[in-house]
Amino acid sequence: MTPSPPTAPGLQGLIELAKQDLAQRLSIATDQIKLVEATEVEWSDSSLGCPQPEIAYLQVVTPGYLILLDAGNKEYEYHASRDTYVIYCENPSPPIPGTSEDR
Repeated sequence: MTPSPPTAPGLQGLIELAKQDLAQRLSIATDQIKLVEATEVEWSDSSLGCPQPEIAYLQVVTPGYLILLDAGNKEYEYHASRDTYVIYCENPSPPIPGTSEDR
């Protein structure tokens, strides 16, 4: 199944940022990375579901996106805000239940 192209404004740019980051991490070309899913979600705080130790985060519901990429038959999870911030998430926390379209 081919994922449908993202329709939210700015989401395609966030996906490209995630692909560029993953390509750099894996030392591969971005065309070797496939989009698995890009879903609009709400994160429980400003960490976007990727809290780092010893960093304080605003405890506010933060709208954003869950972006799943595939490279070499392995999935990589990226979390994004609604604007320009994208982060690779090694130990992700899930979005607020019921806020994603198909998860």
